[in-house]
Amino acid sequence: MGYCTKKVYYFDKPGEANTRDAIRIGAERAQELGISTILVPSTSGKTARVAYEELKGTPLHLVIVTHVVGFSNPGVWEFDADLAADLRKAGVTIITGTHVLSGLERAFSSSPKVGGGSRSEAVAEAFRRIIAVGLKVAVECTLIAADQGAIGVSDEVIALGGTASGVDTVCVIRPSHTQRFFDLQVREIVAMPRDR
Repeated sequence: MGYCTKKVYYFDKPGEANTRDAIRIGAERAQELGISTILVPSTSGKTARVAYEELKGTPLHLVIVTHVVGFSNPGVWEFDADLAADLRKAGVTIITGTHVLSGLERAFSSSPKVGGGSRSEAVAEAFRRIIAVGLKVAVECTLIAADQGAIGVSDEVIALGGTASGVDTVCVIRPSHTQRFFDLQVREIVAMPRDR
């Protein structure tokens, strides 16, 4: 049997202050492993802008995953539309998809008429509480990107996630589509907050 050793980073605290470091760490691991795609979540575009600045000039293909239209307010896309146009012109892929670990199920669980939790929300909560909020985000963004056809399912990707805003978790993931959720593999947790 063989094994390898790799560097893992632990941020003192979760949050936006780790964003630039997390993106650099993700790019570094991508280079080590020959991975060509990095997925970064961004609600307003602020994290997307930082990711673009940090990755400009690298061979990495940047895929930004945003909240769906109406996530916070009906009919409203929270992402900066002008920034989206600029990023797309620069070759960045931006996708918007329903949160696969809640989506329709959240409508049922939050309804006073139906109530109760769901299995997919239990999976999401386990990721959040046991490992890191950012792991839940990274896994979800990977599923959304695969379902949208923005990434394949045979090659590993670097997927980032965060706690509230920015990014603080970096993973190496072999993607899957949502309907094949259990084929997804988190192969490495490269960085995460140690205290959550």
